Amino acid sequence: MNKLLNVLMISIALVIGAAQMRQLVVTPTPQMHCQKCETKIKNQLALEKGVQKVVTNLTDQTVTITYDGRKTNKETIIKSMGEVGYTCKIVKDVAIDKKKSKK
Repeated sequence: MNKLLNVLMISIALVIGAAQMRQLVVTPTPQMHCQKCETKIKNQLALEKGVQKVVTNLTDQTVTITYDGRKTNKETIIKSMGEVGYTCKIVKDVAIDKKKSKK
C-alpha cells in the first residue's frame, strides 16, 4: 500500500510540475526590424529567472517565451522587455506539457 501511495504522490508532483511550464506569445512595440532587435530581446529575457526559451519571428512580429510559472510570470517578463524599450501585447499565455515542449 505504501508503494502505491508513493507512486501516486510522485505522479501528482510530476503533473503539477509540468503544469507550471507556460508559453507566452507577445507582439512587441516598436516592431522588430532586424537581427539586432531580436538579439536585444533574447539577451534581456535570458536574464530572467525561469525563462527557458525565447523564439523571435520577424515575419509575424511575435516573441514566444517558454517559462517556468513557479519562477516568473507574464508581468515580470513584459516588464523586462520594457527595460530594453519594448511594450508588449499578449497574444497567448497558456500552460504547456513539459514532455511535448522538449520535442
